[in-house]
Amino acid sequence: MTISESAWQAAVDALTAADDVALACHVDPDGDAIGSMLALQRFLEGRGVRTIASWGTPDAFAGDELAVPPQYAFLPGLDTLVVPDRFPARPSLMVAFDTGAPERLGSLRASGEAADTLIVIDHHASGQEFGDVRLVDGSLAATAVLVDELITRMGGTLDRDTAICLYTALVTDTGRFQYASTTPAVLELAARLISLDIDHAAISRQVWNTHSFGYLKLLAQVLERATLEPQASLLWTMVTQADLERFGVAWQETEGLIDVLRSVETARVAMIAKRQSDGAWKVSLRSRGDVDVGRVARDLGGGGHAFLAGLVADDTIEELVARVAAAIADHVRAGAPTRPAHTP
Repeated sequence: MTISESAWQAAVDALTAADDVALACHVDPDGDAIGSMLALQRFLEGRGVRTIASWGTPDAFAGDELAVPPQYAFLPGLDTLVVPDRFPARPSLMVAFDTGAPERLGSLRASGEAADTLIVIDHHASGQEFGDVRLVDGSLAATAVLVDELITRMGGTLDRDTAICLYTALVTDTGRFQYASTTPAVLELAARLISLDIDHAAISRQVWNTHSFGYLKLLAQVLERATLEPQASLLWTMVTQADLERFGVAWQETEGLIDVLRSVETARVAMIAKRQSDGAWKVSLRSRGDVDVGRVARDLGGGGHAFLAGLVADDTIEELVARVAAAIADHVRAGAPTRPAHTP
């Protein structure tokens, strides 16, 4: 999925001409979403552009809180973000990051739909065709790669704080450079970012190896529930709102739980279902390499990459597991590709 030169030029022209830009990433943001947004915001502010940046809540109502995942609390520029309630209802120019479908903007979806111009910057192969200017390439390792290219095309250079944001985004979505999407170009970008005097070791420690004591207790509970469905080679578990309250863990801190499940060799697919405050399940799927979970998720109304995907469901947990297991089994029987080309 190659981005046309006309799309690049349209994005450059719109951002160059803008006096004000609103920026938003998806709900429950990961490092790529937050890091990419903060990087472009910092670049635009350096050019004298007024910016406002945030992310929405999962429901349709903007909130008066902005919960930053604790593993990303070190990122430069977090103090410039606003709560969703302060995000403009009708921006003249809005940029959406790492968002494959409009509903992923949550309570800020209406702002995206009302914007005079909406630029979408994303690396998800699946997703809905939304936005006036689409910088979308599903073959890339991270949205950060597109933001770096956009800054270059606008004649900009990176400073240290912008490099910290982009490196955090890159290391997050490449899984510390272990996914197959880690191409020579990705490593060259990482090297260029590290050359700007960032402490890449400290970033990795903060993102991957910094947790609360309650998180360890939650992890024990989640692993105790882990169940293997042999017919689909699916290993799954769940997290409830009661779990979060019991152990004093923020929703945002649970992002890495599924990577523990993914390490089990006997399961082709790992799944973690997290019960949201509205009662729906937010489902994350990870593949060890021979099941394209992006296709599985799309069959169930979600989306994502070959190795990383997700969906939202209102089923009971038993119904959800049965549907996911059946979809995996169907793809295996249909002879789905054994080596998907790209990972998250």
